[in-house]
Amino acid sequence: MMMAMLRLNVPSIFVYGGSILPGRFHDHDVTVVDVFEAVGQHSAGNCPLQELIELEKVACPGHGACGGQFTANTMACVAEAIGLSLPNSNMAPAPYATRDDMARAAGRQIMNLIELNLRPRDICTKDAFINAARVVAATGGSTNAALHLPAMANEAGIDFDLFDVAEIFKTTPYLADLKPGGKYVAKDMHEAGGVYMLMKTMMDNGLINGDCITVTGKTLGENIEKITWNPDQKVIYDVQHAITKTGGVVGLRGSLAPEGAIVKVAGMARLQFRGPAQVFECEEDAYAAVEKRQIKEGAVLVIRNEGPKGGPGMREMLATTAALYGQGMGEKVALITDGRFSGGTRGFCIGHIGPEAADGGPIGLIEEGDMINIDAIAGVIDLEVDESIMAERREKFTRRETDYGSGALWRYAQNVGPAYQGAVTHPGAKAEKNVYADI
Repeated sequence: MMMAMLRLNVPSIFVYGGSILPGRFHDHDVTVVDVFEAVGQHSAGNCPLQELIELEKVACPGHGACGGQFTANTMACVAEAIGLSLPNSNMAPAPYATRDDMARAAGRQIMNLIELNLRPRDICTKDAFINAARVVAATGGSTNAALHLPAMANEAGIDFDLFDVAEIFKTTPYLADLKPGGKYVAKDMHEAGGVYMLMKTMMDNGLINGDCITVTGKTLGENIEKITWNPDQKVIYDVQHAITKTGGVVGLRGSLAPEGAIVKVAGMARLQFRGPAQVFECEEDAYAAVEKRQIKEGAVLVIRNEGPKGGPGMREMLATTAALYGQGMGEKVALITDGRFSGGTRGFCIGHIGPEAADGGPIGLIEEGDMINIDAIAGVIDLEVDESIMAERREKFTRRETDYGSGALWRYAQNVGPAYQGAVTHPGAKAEKNVYADI
């Protein structure tokens, strides 16, 4: 929706539908990801079927987006940080009656934006994108933000790719103790003061540019000035006492990913991994191996042909990663893919490997047993295979055919660009001849 706002450039405000309330199971909050992980526990013989059924019945108690700092809530935070949503409007859970008030307030403010002729591209400057990326890192947000922010930037004609995002992540502390790496959900963040409470401590410590204009017609700094820091809440840490000094999401680059890759490290103790490749040509094959307990401890699982072109469509691997965690293998293996991960994924899971297998990238040339080295501290991911051998493999490489030889998905695969640029399907504002709002 924010991409469409930027493409059309009509005065507009993003109103989020809101997060689901957490479920309660055995006296603690649960989300849909707990169900996925319980499936893995069940397959490992550690969760009776009746308990899994009971969890499933309470995990999602009503309407709204997934409750933790997964992709929906991450991008809801982005909407506020980048200036396209009204202040502290997005973390309120979906069932709360206050959401109706927020929708009405957005409708009233739209009339002011029309009078001011204040449009999305006036708001979403390069500095605003940097603010948004900082908030993603500070909340331990979804790796998908590293896909969505470049895609939004493309609609605005701004150069902002995965490497720009990764550089920002390096210098941003991890501040919000949110699931899946932490303890709390969106409802808790809302009660703690919301996105603006987070940005309050960030701005006080020079991590947010307060000069960026927002849909209020005022700058981000002017909006934040109205916020008083709440020292009694437990969800959002101040910058001086950050959970970790660097963000909850890290960019990687190396011989295995010349076009970069991304990993969420929030809540992880182990940030380095080296092991032999266990290769799967698609997600279904990997999930079947997990179910049959065929995953080797210490291995780096490779799921390829799931990139923008190869999928086609860049699916997320949540079922596989959650089942691994449920089996107790989450910290004992690493997983890499040219596809995506859910924001609910945890463990050493590296996505957006580029170039993807469908483009003949190194991930498509990996063979069973090849050694792979991942270092999330140094930001490196390497395939330890001699270049002469890789050259031989490139000569023999053939692109895997998908099941889509016609139709919309076929057409998408012909047009889509690389993940590090947002997996977009058109040149964006830089090549446009007309802006819809000006026609």
